[in-house]
Amino acid sequence: MAFRRRPLVRRLVAATLFLVVFAAGVWLERAALLQGAADLWTVSDPVTRSDVVVVLGGGVDMRPFIAAELYKKDLVSKVLVSQVAETRSSNLLALPGHSERNRMVLQKLGVPDAVIEMFGGTSKNTKDEAVALRDWANRHGVSSMVIPTEIFASRRVQWIFNREFGGSPVRLEIPAFEPGYTRAEWWKTEAGMTAFQNEIMKYLYYRLKY
Repeated sequence: MAFRRRPLVRRLVAATLFLVVFAAGVWLERAALLQGAADLWTVSDPVTRSDVVVVLGGGVDMRPFIAAELYKKDLVSKVLVSQVAETRSSNLLALPGHSERNRMVLQKLGVPDAVIEMFGGTSKNTKDEAVALRDWANRHGVSSMVIPTEIFASRRVQWIFNREFGGSPVRLEIPAFEPGYTRAEWWKTEAGMTAFQNEIMKYLYYRLKY
């Protein structure tokens, strides 16, 4: 009986050692694996001369800054700011809403008010913004747009805008930027961890819903 147990024990020991070595390898190579995951997830278009740059709702600490930089480099002639649904607290306290704060940031960064324009009405999500932006593009006859976004949001943003602009002659460029955390070390910050897992869920939700 003891003789029969020895092969089983040896297999259990071998399996345990394999799992230990595998786990150790994953741990030691975690930086490369996690960076590779971010690289695979992120999509980004090169930026060329376009008619307008679009500031989507959210990301007030990054998106208007990128838009202002592109305008100052003479890569765009106009800045569009998404008009999003404002919060009850902003309305109650008579505070500048999200869209107005984006406009104010652009002005502080030296973008002339004459080239800033709002689009949409009360967009509640990126899908609403994509629909509103296509309506604006159809009315104004533009040929190209730049829509900057964060690295982990890039896949969802690119998918929904390409879907809504399907068949449109407007060229879309959706470059991805690092919003404080980087693709090389995103897992070292709470913001990076939260953004990555949230965007995976949002992307799956968008693909299922739209």
